[in-house]
Amino acid sequence: MTRARSELAAARRIVIKIGSRLLQEAPLGRAEMLAHECAALRAQGKEVLLVTSGAIALGVKRLNLPERPRTIPGLQATAAVGQGLLMELYQRAFSHSGLAVGQVLLTHDDVRDRRRYLNARHALAELLRLGVVPIINENDTVSVDEIKFGDNDRLAALVGTLVEADLVVLLTDVEGLHAGDPKTGAPLIHEVNDLDREAVPVAGGATAGGVGTGGMASKVEAARVAVTSGTTLVITSGRRPRPVTSIVDGELAGTVFWPKAGMLRRKHWIGYALRPEGTLVVDAGAARALVEGGKSLLAIGVRTVDGDFEAGASVRVADLAGKELARGLVALDASELRKVAGAPTSELEARLGYRPADEVIHRDDLVLV
Repeated sequence: MTRARSELAAARRIVIKIGSRLLQEAPLGRAEMLAHECAALRAQGKEVLLVTSGAIALGVKRLNLPERPRTIPGLQATAAVGQGLLMELYQRAFSHSGLAVGQVLLTHDDVRDRRRYLNARHALAELLRLGVVPIINENDTVSVDEIKFGDNDRLAALVGTLVEADLVVLLTDVEGLHAGDPKTGAPLIHEVNDLDREAVPVAGGATAGGVGTGGMASKVEAARVAVTSGTTLVITSGRRPRPVTSIVDGELAGTVFWPKAGMLRRKHWIGYALRPEGTLVVDAGAARALVEGGKSLLAIGVRTVDGDFEAGASVRVADLAGKELARGLVALDASELRKVAGAPTSELEARLGYRPADEVIHRDDLVLV
């Protein structure tokens, strides 16, 4: 526990995420709480970024709608109304703490496109240099199903990776991850070192009704994104007094997910920021070469190609049983891959009419999952 306290206290760059349910309970009160927390952390010399849900929920309330819209245009329109209200809320709350805030709206395209990823990274770094607290949300006004992050838990983890944060704190309406149903008295899990063994079996499913879109399963998957990049993630109740500063000060509340050795940023971007556009099913020999030998994927090992994608796209690599083994950037488009699937390298030129790279996915563009 001493190690935990010292490592959390040492965090210099912190991403805080608050969910819709918490914000809707007491919009101004929660925003003021976050402003006080950010001001206290800044006074300790720490940099803080805030990822917030709530635009759609505020829009629903402002428009007096009976329920959250179920269509993409309805959600976009409601978000357009709510985004201004959300930033007005934070501007009002943070003004009392003497902190400047800046709105940053992201879509999945801003992360999966390498140039836009770097542009977002530079913009956030400059805001922090200027002493601004970035207020980050998914750009629900223009997002559609194909480009949505899915929930702001994942967005917070990706932002943590983007800015090389030391700590991501997910403020939620529960105290953390439990070893079962907390209603039956299942104990809180205070620390997670092996996510797949300790967290995934008890995380349950995501929720899609009501105010928010996340659930404990989405938070555990967000933790996976964070810890593989070397970032610590904490799930804790946003209803506690000083929910973030108390953790930094040594109070071990909630569930801490400890990081693994961080991947190279480009590898993490391939494995976790990009959305796969297809799947390559490989034979047993190719699966062994990838997983045990650290090899590139060659055409001869590919059995089937699912999806319609261009060269350079992100794809899953699965074994014959359908288990995902890796993700990577393909050197050929889907139609070309179907022509060469199962072929030895010596036949690629004859089948395609030109000489491609020997590798379907080079090992430098491949991440084991």
